[in-house]
Formats: sequence, C-alpha cells, structure tokens
Amino acid sequence: MAAPTPLDRLPAFASLQAHAQRIKATHLRDLFAADPGRTPALTVESQEIHADFSKQRIDRAVLADLIALLGQTPFAARRAAMFAGEHINTTEDRAVLHVALRAPRHEVMRTDGIDVVPQVHAVLDRMGAFAERIRNGEWKGFTGKRIRNIVNIGIGGSDLGPAMANDALRDFAQQDLQFRFVSNVDPGDFAWKTAGLDPAETLFIVASKTFTTQETMTNARTARAWSLAAFGGDEKSVARHFVAVSTAADLVTQFGIDPANMFIFWDWVGGRYSMDSAIGLATMIAIGAPAFAEMLAGFHEMDRHFLEAPAERNLPVLLGLMQVWNTDFLGFESHAVLPYCQHLTRFAAYLQQLEMESNGKRVQLDGTPVNWRTCPVIWGEPGTNGQHAFYQMLHQGNITVPADFIAFAEPNVDSLGMHDMLLANAFAQTRVMGFGQTA
Repeated sequence: MAAPTPLDRLPAFASLQAHAQRIKATHLRDLFAADPGRTPALTVESQEIHADFSKQRIDRAVLADLIALLGQTPFAARRAAMFAGEHINTTEDRAVLHVALRAPRHEVMRTDGIDVVPQVHAVLDRMGAFAERIRNGEWKGFTGKRIRNIVNIGIGGSDLGPAMANDALRDFAQQDLQFRFVSNVDPGDFAWKTAGLDPAETLFIVASKTFTTQETMTNARTARAWSLAAFGGDEKSVARHFVAVSTAADLVTQFGIDPANMFIFWDWVGGRYSMDSAIGLATMIAIGAPAFAEMLAGFHEMDRHFLEAPAERNLPVLLGLMQVWNTDFLGFESHAVLPYCQHLTRFAAYLQQLEMESNGKRVQLDGTPVNWRTCPVIWGEPGTNGQHAFYQMLHQGNITVPADFIAFAEPNVDSLGMHDMLLANAFAQTRVMGFGQTA
C-alpha cells in the first residue's frame, strides 16, 4: 500500500508549527485570561465521560488547525476501512476488527465476506457457560474439590489487558475466587503467583493463539509439572486443571487439555486489543457473563461514538490530536497517565503496549522513514502515590510532561470521606501544575 502524503508536508502542518512557537511563549494563565469561555469550549462529554482539555497548551485556533490537519490525512477513510473489515494490517494482510468483539448480536460486521458477529457470540456464550460452572462450583478439580484459584498464563496482550481489567473491576468480582496472572519467564514470577495455592483448587488458563509463545508455554509446562506433582503424575488431571485460549487444537490436545475447553479468537484480533475476546476469560469468570456483557456494551458505545461523532466532539480523536500536538509540535517526549484510582494500578502498563506497540514505528507503510515523532513514552502511577514520588519533577523539573489525570466522581467504596480527599488532591494537582504559584 502506498504511503499517504507525509504529515510534515500537509498544509496545516506549517500553520501548527507557527502556533507552536506562539504557544511555547505563552503561559496557561494567559490562555485562560484571553478566553473566558475556554473551559466549556474545550470540554467534551460523552458516555458518562467528562473530558476537560482546557488545561492543554492549546487554544481554539490550534484545535481548529489540528482538526484541519486530521482532515488532510486519510484518517476518515482508514477508520471506515477498519470498521468495514478491510485488511488495513498490511504487514500481515489482515483485518483489524476488534470492534466486532463487542458488537451486539443483531449487528453485521464482515471481513472477507463473512459476518463474524455470530462467531463472536458463539464463543462468548461458551465462555459464559464455562465461567458460570466455575463460579457456582459445578466444575470440580481432579480430586473433586471446587476451583477457587484461577491463574492466567500469558504475555503481552494475553496478560496486560485481563490483568488490568481484573484489577479495575475487582469490586464486582466473586469474592470467594482469587485471580493471579503469570507472564514473566523469570521462575520467580510463577513461584510467587502460585505460593500458597492448593493445586486441587487451582485452574490454569493458558492463553496463546499459536500455543507456541515461548514465555507462555515455558510457564505452562512449569504449571503442568507443578500440578501433576500434586496428583501423583496422573495425566488425566491436566484436563480438570487447565483450559486454553488458542486456535491450535492439536497442540492443545497434546498438552492434555480437552479441546472442548479451548476458547478461540481470530487472526483479525490483535493481542493488544484482545481483552474483550476469549483472552478475557479470567475477567468473565471474575465478574460473570452479564457484567462482562455490560463492559462490552460500554466499549461498543465508544466505538459508535468514535465512528460517528464529529472530530471536534470526538473523545478518541481529540485525545489523539492532543498527543500529536504535544509530541510533534511542542516536542514533549513522554506522556504521564495519572489515575486517581488504586484499581487502575495496571492501566499505564496496559496503555504502554496499546500505544507504544501500535505507534512506535519509524517508517511509513511504504517503508520510507518518518520525519516526525510517532509516539511518546507512556508511563504513570496512581495518585496519590505518585505525588510522593515523581510529582516533584513534574512541578519543579526542567522538562515538561503532558499528564492525563483520571478520576471518578463516585467511588465503589468509601470510608471517612476518603474519596473526597482523593478528588481534592486530583483537582489541586491539575491546578498547580497548570497555573503554578505566583505568590
């Protein structure tokens, strides 16, 4: 596929470069003073998300030219091609159709002439039935004990997404089950994650599309040996304590897993987008199929918003444009993600793969080098912990780091007004970072 016109040769690029020189010399205080209507003009609400862009180093003229730049790229055509199931992954000649994973049953989403939505829901139904058997105690281990421990073995997208989601949704999880995630080939990871577990009450989910991923299969074989040792080496025990998320039925069977307990996903699902496929089995077991369906419905609402909302009111588009502005025009090389929610401890790590593996490229589609930055370094830590670690540098250091503050208006649990204190910290930090102290 031919590469589009390089970003730095588009008409709006030069205009934005001029804006950048002006903005670099302008304090955020002055931007607010010059535009009393700045906050409502630069705030977008959708799907119960309130996104305030007013503390970004932009003004309305910058935003207009960013949207103009977007219009000069093939973005709209590429977005439409993605939703249409075209093979926009040109390296592997595959569709990129993870949006179909959260499509309602009545929708039609095709790739290569096949409506994939019925396949998706067939797998979700099988996952739901299996998850319910674990949750209600119907599924028994080899000795007849109920399963109480679920250990997910994967790496990359087979680990980061479900690990993040399980942490984020733990208040909604079934409390008599515990979940652990093994990813590192360091033997200490497996030893730590299985410490104190009864093999007779432990189920392993081995998540590898090909069932050949080196780190995952090394850990899976370690888990198999650990489990067999508890059952006198009886190979029949494997089928009661291991299930697979894979497409390699022969290898799954050779491992000892019943292929009836293999949950598939498809080549058009990239690993970093896979947490709402069968890769999310551990999450579904934790929160149950109905809640998992609610999560997918929320994803679908945002998919429709991304597809249909105009650029100036489109949350994913605006977040992307802010990053282009900060990275390519203001020259900032990292991006902090600061959730004021302990449940989102793994969110920055999840975003690291999602963004840096996707965008961390130095060539265009035709192999020619790019002359602009394609992705900042994504990092972060929940507040208020970060306030007592790296915020000193954010406030007083000599480099500028764009930061996204994430907070929730209402807590799932609260004690002695702690959530109000948490929100007060979040709002105070955005104010001080944005405006500084003049007295």
